[in-house]
Formats: sequence, C-alpha cells, structure tokens
Amino acid sequence: RPLAGDFKIIFLDEADALTPEAQNAMRRTMENYTRTCRFILSCNYSSKIIEPIQSRCAVFRFRKIPRDAIRKRLEYILNSEGIEFTEQGISAILYVTEGDMRRSVNMVQSAAALGDVTEENVYGIAAIARPEEIQNIMAFAINNKFLDARNMLDNLMLNYGMSGEDILLQMNREVMNLNVDDNFKVRIIDLIGECNFCLVEGANERVQLEALLARIMAISGR
Repeated sequence: RPLAGDFKIIFLDEADALTPEAQNAMRRTMENYTRTCRFILSCNYSSKIIEPIQSRCAVFRFRKIPRDAIRKRLEYILNSEGIEFTEQGISAILYVTEGDMRRSVNMVQSAAALGDVTEENVYGIAAIARPEEIQNIMAFAINNKFLDARNMLDNLMLNYGMSGEDILLQMNREVMNLNVDDNFKVRIIDLIGECNFCLVEGANERVQLEALLARIMAISGR
C-alpha cells in the first residue's frame, strides 16, 4: 500500500527490453494491484510491448528533440564545465545520436574524457564512420572503382570495428545524399535491404558487403 496518497507510481524504463514471459508476469502484477499502483512504462519500440499490456495503457508518443535544441543544451553544458569543443564536434554528436538527448550528453562526457570534444574524438568513441566516408564507398562502386570501395570498407571494419549491419544502416542513411537520380537511389536501397536480410539469416557479412558493392557497380552501367 502507498505510504501517502491514493496509490504508488512505478516507473519502468526500457520496458521493451523485457522478454514476453516477463511482460506477462508483469501484466498479472498490474492487474492484481490496480487499486494501489499506477505503472508508467517507457520504451524505444512500442511494438515490443505485448498487446495485453498496451491495451491497458494510454500510449504517448514523443518526437525526437530538434537538433538546434540539443546543440544549445550541449553548448551550455560544455561552457558550464569549461570544456573545449569545436562546432564540428557538436555536429558529429548530433549525427551520431539522432535526436537522443541522453545519448548526446553521454557522448559529451565520453569525448571530454579524451580531452576536447572534437569530431575525431566523437567518431572514435561512437565507432561509426563519418558520413562522407560512407558516401565515398558507394560513390567508388558507382564509378566502377571496386577496389577503392573495397579498401575503404576494409578500413571501416578494421579501424572502426564496425559490424556489417552498422555499415548497412549508415549506407541506408546516406544513400539519399548521393549525387545520382532518385530511381538509382531506390535501386541501391533495395540492394541494401536484400543484403541486410542475408545478414539476419546468418550469411557472412564480409562476403555480403563486397557483393553489395559489386551489385551497385553492376547496376550503375559505367
């Protein structure tokens, strides 16, 4: 029973990380204590919350925080802490975190531990490639420079420690910035989707990524 008031409030963060079995057990707890407890569940993917729980909740969806608002807050934190930073470093954090304020603050803390918040430190910590590096890989393949594209791919996987899925996600994100027509972009996205499916099914990521570059080169017709 609550110590004061009519009911307790129980907040569960990252509730979508619970297994279906754990969620079913929690559902029974929610049903047994509806008179004395209110549950607040936060999650990244509402589809991972089982339907019986969703039907008992009011769902509120939150948009990503605007980049300008995150930039302003990060600059306030850095100036308050007396940490040196560059505009490119802040932009790199915004690119990596994609509107997630908590990740942005954590990234600032990690980068500051290495010294200044610079673009190099941010990408090194995040273990992802710069946008232009991903664009260059695809551009090399489009321009019939397979070996150059393959060498850049090797560099990302060895120096950044990126997985095949991480590289595909960045490719999918950067394909719209390529200097090619929309129909060709659509075909590349389709190839990326097929490659991702193969990786999910357990295929060798190195073989699949090289095959993806070869297929991009083949459809370019250059």
